[in-house]
Amino acid sequence: MTHSRLRAARLAGGSALVSAFLLTSCTMSGSGGDRADSSRSPAPSSTRTQSKQSEKELGKQAQAALAAVRGDTPVEAGAERVTEGIHSEPTLSKGKTYRISLACAGEGSAQLTFVPAEVGRKTTVPCDKSVVQQRITADKPVRIDVDGTRGSTGMIAWQINAL
Repeated sequence: MTHSRLRAARLAGGSALVSAFLLTSCTMSGSGGDRADSSRSPAPSSTRTQSKQSEKELGKQAQAALAAVRGDTPVEAGAERVTEGIHSEPTLSKGKTYRISLACAGEGSAQLTFVPAEVGRKTTVPCDKSVVQQRITADKPVRIDVDGTRGSTGMIAWQINAL
């Protein structure tokens, strides 16, 4: 019996020591004892998560702006980061007229260009959620490029409709 009381006393004493140690270490790190912790920036994964959420929201805003002016069934459509741009070679019927519509949400602007250049006009697409539209007629294969201007960020939604 005395042996078990001694063991219980040691366990209680050991538990008290461990508790005191943990309490002291938690209190010290919270009181500015570790300066490196107090100036730490957010973890990169949380920044990436916020960025993806922001991109998702900007994409929804650009697509909503475009949805207000959509026409017939789209021939081709999508949404891309401004920094990556749009680089498409859609399959368009020779001699047929189409409308390309773009909306950008974010900051800055992007440049819409065509190859060959006579397919359409080089146009600035502002990243203010306004919709830019242009009629195009394809007589041969067409390449459509939309590249963000320096420092621009956000999402571009785009769609090509047959007229």
